[in-house]
Amino acid sequence: MLCQECQQRPATLHFTKIINGEKNEFHICEQCAREKGETIPGTAGGFSIHNLLSGFLDFDNMAGKTQSGTPPQTQQQHCEECGMTYAQFRKIGRFGCSSCYKYFDDRIDPLLKRVHGGTVHVGKVPKRGGADLQVQREIDALKQELQERIEKQEFETAAQLRDRIRELELQRTQR
Repeated sequence: MLCQECQQRPATLHFTKIINGEKNEFHICEQCAREKGETIPGTAGGFSIHNLLSGFLDFDNMAGKTQSGTPPQTQQQHCEECGMTYAQFRKIGRFGCSSCYKYFDDRIDPLLKRVHGGTVHVGKVPKRGGADLQVQREIDALKQELQERIEKQEFETAAQLRDRIRELELQRTQR
């Protein structure tokens, strides 16, 4: 495919921009992209996934600073296992170890809510390996229905739901 701008060089960059709900696709070469001021992933001054994450992770600047103009105290917080600070995490876009999730827990939830709209996965479950999650979802739904039946004093239905929950929990533990 040739560059849509110069019609001379092969298009090596493919952009999809959505502006005001309208999807536009661009297929251009690196030289035309530079001339247009587009950023090129993987090149000097380019835009990487870490830059994108850093924008999301710059939550303190969006949420504001303390009245003195200094970042909140948790900015200086660090992981006791690997020593990574939250500022370092924001810069590189990934944690240093699994313990970082525990030490920065109060920062992760607002970030996940902002990026994903919530902190609980509600998307599709893979067919392979997703059976446990599907069973857990069914158990959770049944427990909620059980509480509703108890509140309505529908004890026979509640007993059936209780038995089904026990059956699913037993099935899950036997795997």
